[in-house]
Amino acid sequence: MTTQRRAPSGQGPARRPGSSRVRTTGSTRVATRTRARPAPTRRTVNVGSGPAKRTTATRPRALTGRATVLIVVFVALALAYTYPLRVYLAQESQIAQLEADQAAQKKVIAEKSAELQKWKDPEYLRAQAREKLFYVKPGETPLLVYNDPGAAAREAGKAPAAAPDRWYDTLWNSVRAADAESPN
Repeated sequence: MTTQRRAPSGQGPARRPGSSRVRTTGSTRVATRTRARPAPTRRTVNVGSGPAKRTTATRPRALTGRATVLIVVFVALALAYTYPLRVYLAQESQIAQLEADQAAQKKVIAEKSAELQKWKDPEYLRAQAREKLFYVKPGETPLLVYNDPGAAAREAGKAPAAAPDRWYDTLWNSVRAADAESPN
C-alpha cells in the first residue's frame, strides 16, 4: 500500500493538469492520464427544479493582518513621539520666556545706567540736593513754603474754614432728623 500526499484542503492527492497518475486495481497497475477540467463559461440555472437556493458570499475582512500590524506600528510610533514632542514644546516656551525676561532686564540695566550718568553730572547732583534735601549755597537764604491753611487764617484774623462733613455723617444726621420729626 502506498501513501499519497493530500492536498491542503484535505480532499485527496494533489492533481495537476496534464500529469499522469498510477492507479492500482487489484494486482494490475493501470496508468491513466488526468485532464484538466475546462473552466465553466456560464452558470446554469435550475429552471424546472423549484426555487433557486440563495447562497451568501463571504464578506471580505475589513482589516487584513498586514493592515492591523501597520496600524499598531503607527500607533506605537505616535505614542513614542508624544512625550519628547511635549518636552520639546515646553522647552521652547521656556526659552521664549527666558529671552523675554532677559530683554526686560537689559532695558532696566539701560535705564539704570542712564540714571547713573545723570548722577555723575555735578549740576544734576546740585539740583537734586537743592530740591530734595533743601541745600543752599553759602550766602543764600532758603525760603520754605508750608501748606497750612489754619495758620494762614489765624494770621489773617479769621477762623479756619470748617471741614466739610463726611458723607456718612450727613446720612446719619438726616436719619436722626427724620426720626425726630416722626410723631411716634
